[in-house]
Amino acid sequence: MSCANHDHCIDAALARAEAICARVDARLTPIRREVLREVWSNHEATKAYQLIERLSRHGANVKPPTVYRALDFLLAHGLIHRIESLNAFVGCEHPQKAHQAILMICERCGDIREEDDVAVRDALMTLTQAATFSARTTVIELRGLCRGCRSTH
Repeated sequence: MSCANHDHCIDAALARAEAICARVDARLTPIRREVLREVWSNHEATKAYQLIERLSRHGANVKPPTVYRALDFLLAHGLIHRIESLNAFVGCEHPQKAHQAILMICERCGDIREEDDVAVRDALMTLTQAATFSARTTVIELRGLCRGCRSTH
């Protein structure tokens, strides 16, 4: 998810979040907005305690339950992804459409790239239907080296 201008990424993510919340009549409260802003402040996995620490630096004493409720809201509306293996969160690049999140996590620089692949989505749908299983969430995590780190290795 690398980009040269994080402010652009943050602004775009917030605009998408506002549009999605307006469409489903949900409220992007100030704390939800700030949590989303902090998740998008870089393209690395962000843990809940890091969010609490960063938000508390802005003057308010932010309590863990407040951040966890905001994260739950953002997850429920598809605005962020939870990276299970890291117990952390990353912004979703296309929350406006249903997709299969495939997260490629660089083990060296921490960059996370999100991809979606129709063939993978179809294969998972076929698998779950054959097993008569109803998946609530599906995130595929791939760990390795990004192009930049691979070329310097």
